[in-house]
Amino acid sequence: MFNKKWFQTLVLFILIFLLILLISNVDFVFDPIFKYVGAVAVPIIGAGILFYLTKPIMQLFERFKINRVVSILLVFLVLIGIGFFISIYIAPIAQSQFSNLVDNIPKMVKGAQGLIFDFQQSQFIIPEEVNKAINDFTNNLQSHIEGVMGYIFGFIGQLIGFLAALILVPFFLFFMLKDGDKLVPYITRIFDKKKADNIRSLLHKIDEALTAFIQGQLIVSFCVGVLLLIGYYIIKLDYALTLALFGLIMNVIPFIGPFLAVIPALIVGAFQDPMMILWVSLVMLIAQQIESNFISPNVMGRALDLHPLTVITVILAAGSIAGFLGILFAVPFYAVLKTIIAHFYQTYTKSKDKKEDALI
Repeated sequence: MFNKKWFQTLVLFILIFLLILLISNVDFVFDPIFKYVGAVAVPIIGAGILFYLTKPIMQLFERFKINRVVSILLVFLVLIGIGFFISIYIAPIAQSQFSNLVDNIPKMVKGAQGLIFDFQQSQFIIPEEVNKAINDFTNNLQSHIEGVMGYIFGFIGQLIGFLAALILVPFFLFFMLKDGDKLVPYITRIFDKKKADNIRSLLHKIDEALTAFIQGQLIVSFCVGVLLLIGYYIIKLDYALTLALFGLIMNVIPFIGPFLAVIPALIVGAFQDPMMILWVSLVMLIAQQIESNFISPNVMGRALDLHPLTVITVILAAGSIAGFLGILFAVPFYAVLKTIIAHFYQTYTKSKDKKEDALI
C-alpha cells in the first residue's frame, strides 16, 4: 500500500494541510516577513512592469552599440518625456472633466428621480411592493450615488498611497535594466549542469509568459483607449477624455475590463441624450471588435493560452481576496503558476519515459 501512487498523493496532501495549519498557528513568526514583503512588493512589481515595457527600447539602444548605462539613462529620459507630456497636455483636461462630472452628479440624480416619478405616474397597475421599492430607491438615490462616489474616492486614496510607494521604482528599475541578465546565471550557478539547464528553461518560459501578458495587455489597452477617445469625440460624448482614460485603465483587466469600462460612459450618455446609449454601445462594440480581431491577435497572439472561463474565475476569486490589486495581478500570477506546473509535469514525464526506455 505504501508504494501505491494514490496513497503517496494522499500523504502529500495531508502534509501540505499540516504545514498550512502549522503556519497559521505561528503567524506571529511570519508577520514581520509579510510586512517587509508588503513594503517592497509595490516598488518591485512596479519596476518589473516598467522593466518588461522598456526592455525592447533598451535592446534597441544596445543594438546601436550604445553603452548599457547610457542606454538606461536614455530609457529614463523617454519615461520622463512621456510623464511630462501626460502632466502637461492630458492630466489638466482629464482633471477638469472629472471635476465637472462630480459637480453634475446632483443634477443627474435629480433628473433620474424625475424620470422615475414620471414613470410611476404613468403606470396605473403597479404592485404595492414594487411601488414601495421604487420609492425607497428614489428617496435614497442621492445616498447610493454618494456611496458609489465614496468608493471611487476611496479607491483614489488607495491609488495615491500606491503611487507614493512608487518613489522607489526608478531605483529598482535601474538595477533591473543594468543587472537583469545576471539573475539567471546567479541562480543556476549552485546547481549541476542538468538541473541548471532545467531551471534556466523554466525561468525562460516564465519570462516569456510575463512579457506576453505585460507588454501585450498594456499595448492592447492603450489602443482600445485611443479608439474609445476617437469614438467618444465623434459622437460628442461629454467628458470624453476622462471616460476614455477610465476605459483604458479598465481594459488592463482581461475579459471583465471592457464591461466595466462602458458603464460610466453609458450613464453619462443616458443623461446627456437617451440616444447616446446606442451610440456609446456602438463605439464600444466597434472598439472591442477591432481589438479582438486585429490588435490582440497581432500583439498577444495565443502566448498565454488561457481559457476565458478560467480567467474570469481567477479574476473573481482574486478580487474577493485582494480587491482591485488582486484583479489586476491575478492573470499574470496564474500564467506564471501554470507555466511552472506545466514545466515540472513535462520534466517528470520525460524522466519517466527515459526510465521506461532504459528498462526496455
